[in-house]
Amino acid sequence: MVTVLKNVTNVITAVGEMYLFSKHHEGRVWAALFLMIISAITGGITDLSFNATGYVWQTLNCFLTASYSLTLRRVMDTAKQYTKSGNLNEFTMVLLNNTLSLPLGIFLMLVFNEVDYLLRTPLLRLPSFWLVMTFSGVLGLAISFTSMWFLHQTGATTYSLVGSLNKIPLSVAGILLFKVPTSLENSASILFGLLAGVLFARAKIRERSQS
Repeated sequence: MVTVLKNVTNVITAVGEMYLFSKHHEGRVWAALFLMIISAITGGITDLSFNATGYVWQTLNCFLTASYSLTLRRVMDTAKQYTKSGNLNEFTMVLLNNTLSLPLGIFLMLVFNEVDYLLRTPLLRLPSFWLVMTFSGVLGLAISFTSMWFLHQTGATTYSLVGSLNKIPLSVAGILLFKVPTSLENSASILFGLLAGVLFARAKIRERSQS
């Protein structure tokens, strides 16, 4: 259900692009977005493990994710105006983005007293821990770099719709691996939302090819 509800992020992003960047989408895109909303509503109604608090947090996550994409695109466009070359490369954007996240990360470490835990944990003496952490950091850097490059080459809506395609295997894996209780109606609503995500992707590809 989390993967389906995140489709709402695409709707928020598309509306935000329309108001912030004066970007207009064709009818197929809005039709797919409407199907995503219907899927999210019907999925919530038929969810056997419905939890209001969880849905509130997920809705907040959708708004924050969309705001991040739109704000990042705005900052990228603004930064170009203040650079000599008129362009801001992906490495610089990744460096700035990660540097700006450090104060928040340090603040959260202090609030949740993770510094004391870090000093006492025996994990620091395990080579496998450092191997996994290093690998995780490399993957995180790769994700940041590719995300910046993709957003630089396309737009916020296209950036968010790519996440719609990976929800198909993710939803199936979530149900099978975690043995999530579900019903025929809920499974149908999830499938409906996933198909809406694919339709959205096809509509955006068609819209981009025409422009």
